[in-house]
Amino acid sequence: MEKGINEYILEKFGIDQMDIRGYSPLVLAYIGDGIYDLVIRSMMVGKGNAHVNDLHRRTSQLVKAHAQSQMIGILQPELTEEEFAVYKRGRNAKSFTMAKNSTVADYRRATGFEALMGYLYLKDEMERMMELILKGLDGMETWRDKDEIRRADH
Repeated sequence: MEKGINEYILEKFGIDQMDIRGYSPLVLAYIGDGIYDLVIRSMMVGKGNAHVNDLHRRTSQLVKAHAQSQMIGILQPELTEEEFAVYKRGRNAKSFTMAKNSTVADYRRATGFEALMGYLYLKDEMERMMELILKGLDGMETWRDKDEIRRADH
């Protein structure tokens, strides 16, 4: 079986893998924010060379709290019981920060979404994580307007 990214990184730095059930939902959201951002950045860069400002603008539209809140709304019927429980733990976690330009409700749902992404990443369930991200993006209005994305590429 091929190693996941997380397992590979931990092995290279000589760090033992922890039981992820012991991680707080905010820690899951912390790593989930990073891996989701990396997925979206990779997707944008994979579309071809572009100005960095354009890449940042397009990426920001998909990683901001409002977009993540929309995505989890689309994905909720697709989640397993375990995944939904992780999402709820993240959504209900008491965070001392708040995203700018975001409602409290969007921020909390986005935190739940990020916790789910972090959980799937740490479990090395990249295939499931990508399946959910693709379904979420396909269901989003901003993503559906592929003409706008193509125009921004040129």
